[in-house]
Amino acid sequence: MNRTNRRAVLVCLCLAGAGAAALIGTRAIAEPGKDAKPGQPEMKLPPGWTQEDMNACMTAGMPGKMHEHLAKSVGTWQGKNTMWMAPGTEPTKSDCTSTIKSIMDGRFTICEASGDMPGMGPFKGFGIYGYDNAGKQFQSTWLDNCGTGMMMGTGELSADGKVMTWNYKYNCPVAKKQVIMREVETWTGPSSMTLEMFGPDPKTGKEYKVMQIDYTKKS
Repeated sequence: MNRTNRRAVLVCLCLAGAGAAALIGTRAIAEPGKDAKPGQPEMKLPPGWTQEDMNACMTAGMPGKMHEHLAKSVGTWQGKNTMWMAPGTEPTKSDCTSTIKSIMDGRFTICEASGDMPGMGPFKGFGIYGYDNAGKQFQSTWLDNCGTGMMMGTGELSADGKVMTWNYKYNCPVAKKQVIMREVETWTGPSSMTLEMFGPDPKTGKEYKVMQIDYTKKS
């Protein structure tokens, strides 16, 4: 979704070069030469590796049910945005649009968001979202034209699949330290969603509701 401010990337250091070979060449190892192109060398297990090791890498690289959940949001969404600059202040309201696409054969989604920040001008944002099979965790990374930092976070999906709660870390220029922003995405219908963001007041440190976006998916 238009995850205004968030991001996270966990890298599995499963021997990058050998892992890439695993993802590309497991079938060639199991059935030597069957799918190999003319003149292409046969893929072999890295030294010390077992077929079980290779299969573990293959399993970690295959999209599954959690990736299907992320893919539910693919499409274009129109949003009604309400934002509070500080606790107890009058909110500002604006419209926004988020376009979500699936990439890497269903392994990740990307979001491109645009809108208007009242009193600040046009807003543009970009996010990447995924689920790490090896780490058993949703991850996301977010950047936009309101700052120079990238927010990174992890998400947890409710048992009924209707609520995703993200926790993002970012550096607050007012508090002058790293803080956490909580974001709750709630599916309110087949083509509707509410996104709520909660963050610390940089003056008191107490959490308050920063933003709410009510989304409707275009047919």
